Amino acid sequence: MQTHTVRVHPSKDHLPREAQLAWKIAEVAADRVPLERDVVDMIINRIIDNAAVAIASVNRGPVVTARDMALGHKRRGGATVFGCAPGVRVSPEWAAWANGTAVRELDFHDTFLAADYSHPADNIPPILAVAQTMEKSGRALLRAIATGYEIQIDLVRAICLHEHKKDHIAHLAPAQAAGIGTLLKLPTEVIYQAVQQAVHVSFSTRQSRKGEISSWKAYAPAHAGKLAVEAVDRAMRGEGAPSPIYEGEDSVIAWMLGGRDAEYHVPLPAPGEPKRAILDSYTKEHSAEYQSQALIDLAFALRERIPDLDAVERIVLHTSHHTHFVIGTGANDPQKMDPQASRETLDHSIMYIFAVALQDGRWHHIDSYKPARARRPDTVALWHKIETREDPEWTRRYHAPDPAERAFGARVEIFLRGGERIEDELAIANAHPLGARPFRRPDYIRKFETLTEGLISHRESARFLDAVQHLPKLAAGELAALNVALPAGRLKQGKPGIF
Repeated sequence: MQTHTVRVHPSKDHLPREAQLAWKIAEVAADRVPLERDVVDMIINRIIDNAAVAIASVNRGPVVTARDMALGHKRRGGATVFGCAPGVRVSPEWAAWANGTAVRELDFHDTFLAADYSHPADNIPPILAVAQTMEKSGRALLRAIATGYEIQIDLVRAICLHEHKKDHIAHLAPAQAAGIGTLLKLPTEVIYQAVQQAVHVSFSTRQSRKGEISSWKAYAPAHAGKLAVEAVDRAMRGEGAPSPIYEGEDSVIAWMLGGRDAEYHVPLPAPGEPKRAILDSYTKEHSAEYQSQALIDLAFALRERIPDLDAVERIVLHTSHHTHFVIGTGANDPQKMDPQASRETLDHSIMYIFAVALQDGRWHHIDSYKPARARRPDTVALWHKIETREDPEWTRRYHAPDPAERAFGARVEIFLRGGERIEDELAIANAHPLGARPFRRPDYIRKFETLTEGLISHRESARFLDAVQHLPKLAAGELAALNVALPAGRLKQGKPGIF
């Protein structure tokens, strides 16, 4: 890897394109390096994972709305839409919108955490939509997805958006544009312009993940994908972009991130170096915000040591800065303690999540969030006894450069009436690559079969799983096989709109 120093330059410097981060990203995207076997296997795993969570959410309100909007833009020879028959095709930017929303709705796909947050599998829907529309092969799709993961993860390693209250899709859109550039074998110049356009239009605030969290949390990465497809289309037609988008005097760094004195150090693959960043990401075993994964596992273990949950006086979760301030009591969001809160808010409340996991000993993507479940008096009582505190050591481990030391867990203290104290900790989730039970191909397949049970036919399930596991052999024009369709008449329709 090569580390690139990125800072603001006054306009009089006339910073050369070759010295700009967007150009270096474009060079990585244009570099046709070999695909390594373990990377190919992991991409296939994540396509399975995306399909699982997309079908599980296919008839939830935000997904229905996004799909209905996309179906207002049908196009012969376009891209498929999750849930629809393979012959139903829409314009690729609208397929990116519909499928990206389906993938993101349950907050149940993969994650990478470093200087900022990310769900890098959000790269897959727009890249796949363009690949289907442009009749690309399985190998071309694999190369493109490897690029998308690489760029987003490398940006997340280096540039914190949350510190400046910017949503993490600001790192996603340029990665999606870069991945599409790889897919279409575009020149560096064209990818450079597309990346800059994608950056420019994708900055938004983190209010989408604060307070009363709405369905926009699911729409945000899908919107980024739509913007990325449109940015590449414009760049292919010869249109330029605000430049330099990262380093300029009035750029995103100057006014939306660290300011004119900030300096970032972004790692990117050297010329000829394979793109392997996907292997540093990790999926979710439980349908909840990633920083709760280890704590759910820990709650399952701890409940066996608590004879009576009614005897709990208080629970303290000693954890990282990010966990405390994003999903803990440090967020100062009263909604995170509110039994009337939305599902989107509850899956960003570690206090709620830990209480339910302690009580139930299981986690379910639907049952654990039902309003009746959230409003149970004994749950509310336990939930309101839980607080988080930042521990500098957990914050240090959260940002540790050594993957073997990096941790997203917590130390838990449970205080019981009578003075007894129960304490334990877990650094990483069981399903993490370094965890007690790392996710392998059979786990991804089991997750897919579990989440799609009763929604699709066994024949459709077997067909999709066979096709995706033979992805490197799929020829140009065969990528519609990666769609998953519900039986006719099973898709819900929402309220009418403009489209």
